[in-house]
Amino acid sequence: MVRLEHVLDTWKAVRHDTVAAVEDFPADQFSYRPTADVMTFGEIAHHILNAGHGLAGLLLDGEVNFTGPDFRQRVTRHLPDIPPSASPSELAAALTESIDKRCTELASKPSEFYAQIVTRMDGVKLTRLEMLQSIKEHELTHRAQLFAYMRLNGLVPATTRRRLAKQAGK
Repeated sequence: MVRLEHVLDTWKAVRHDTVAAVEDFPADQFSYRPTADVMTFGEIAHHILNAGHGLAGLLLDGEVNFTGPDFRQRVTRHLPDIPPSASPSELAAALTESIDKRCTELASKPSEFYAQIVTRMDGVKLTRLEMLQSIKEHELTHRAQLFAYMRLNGLVPATTRRRLAKQAGK
C-alpha cells in the first residue's frame, strides 16, 4: 500500500530537481525548443507549476470528476498567480512555494479523503491518493523533458551531478 507521506515526500524531491533545472538553465535560453512542435523550456517549467498547483487545488476542493468540457475553466481557478513572462528566478520561487503550500494542505486531509474514487481526465477511475500519484508522475514526465533540453545544451541535471558526486566519494 502506498502511503500519503511517501507520495508527498517523493513529489517534493521531484519538485526540488525541477527547481534545480529551472535555476541551472540559462535565463536567456528559456525560449529553447529542440523542434518547432514542442514547448520551450520555459513553457514546460510553467506548465509543471500550473498543472501541479491547479490539479492539486481541484483535488483539495473535493473534485470527483476531472473530465468534461469545463475542466480547463475549473482548473484555471486554482492556478498560481505568476505570469508566463515571469523570470526564471520568479518561476523557481513559485515552484518551491507551490509544492510547500500544496503538500501542507494535502497532508492535512484525513485518510478517508484519499480513499474516495475520482475520475481522472482520461476517464479512468482511481482513488484520490492514486490521482495525487498521477499528478506527481505528470511532473516526472515533464521534468524528464527539462533534463533532455539541458543535455541538448551541454548541461548536467542535478540528479546526475548528485550520483556522480556520490560515486566519486566512494
